[in-house]
Amino acid sequence: MPERTATIVSSSGLHARPAALFTQAVAKSGLTITVAKGEKAVNAASILSVISLGVSQGESVTLASDDEGADAVLDELVELLATVE
Repeated sequence: MPERTATIVSSSGLHARPAALFTQAVAKSGLTITVAKGEKAVNAASILSVISLGVSQGESVTLASDDEGADAVLDELVELLATVE
């Protein structure tokens, strides 16, 4: 299963606007992707699930997917999380 680790740079963490942009990008990809903080993994296309992780600035999350073509999408999502403010 392809996985990527991303560090959250947004000062508000993975909440509100950054979470919305992230979940929209996941949904647009059409792939089934999970995002995990520690042992808790959730559906990355669900804004409520993503916000429930409580990810703060500077923390890392793990993105994963078993879907075909996931490598490129995961790379794009890591880039998004590394740049969205």
